[in-house]
Amino acid sequence: MEVVYPRCSGLDVHKRFVVACLSIIEHGQRHKELRQVSTMTSDVLALKAWLLASGCRQIAMESTGVFWKPLYHLLEDSFEIVPFCAQHMKAVPGRKTDVKDAEWIADLLQHGLLKASFIPSSEHQAVRDLTRTRMRLIQERNRLINRIQKVLEEANIKLASVVSDVMGVTGQAIRRRTGGRAGRSGAPGPSGTRESDQETGPVASRLARQVGPASPDAARRTAPVDRDLRSLDCSF
Repeated sequence: MEVVYPRCSGLDVHKRFVVACLSIIEHGQRHKELRQVSTMTSDVLALKAWLLASGCRQIAMESTGVFWKPLYHLLEDSFEIVPFCAQHMKAVPGRKTDVKDAEWIADLLQHGLLKASFIPSSEHQAVRDLTRTRMRLIQERNRLINRIQKVLEEANIKLASVVSDVMGVTGQAIRRRTGGRAGRSGAPGPSGTRESDQETGPVASRLARQVGPASPDAARRTAPVDRDLRSLDCSF
């Protein structure tokens, strides 16, 4: 079989260590050298220096999970890296140890039998991570809003029946009014309106009277959810 890369290396990456197999073909003879190092940055840099000193410029590693990413970022500036899907190796029998995994990866790479996975540029990766983080925050915020609605319904507070958004300005004003945290005295203000009307507005006050007062248990149960929502809002 044709040899594509006379000098290459296969890496079998784990959480705590990585096994490297350096495969060199010279004058029709194959020479393999194995090393196992930890995944600490200093040890990975030492592995990088060893591979460069050996004349290796091509590396292959599985691109499953997240353990391969730190090694990829540390090695990508000096090597042509072929990250591949582990599906290419599942049907191969006879491999029982991690050392033989690294050897088999090196053999497949040496003969050009590995299909590289698509790795986007660093700019695209940054945008993708930011987008995914924002999506997770939005999902978490929606989950907390659903918790608040559930607690209010259990307390027979029909807030969702009078406002379209329970976390909007009017919805939060009604929750403050029905929770008893504002306007307890109901004394007239300077303009002739009650203090609660000045804080929440006349529309919110009228809707709050329709919704009815909240039970102490409902106020107690919604308080931690409110704190979580405020912390999430600061993340956007």
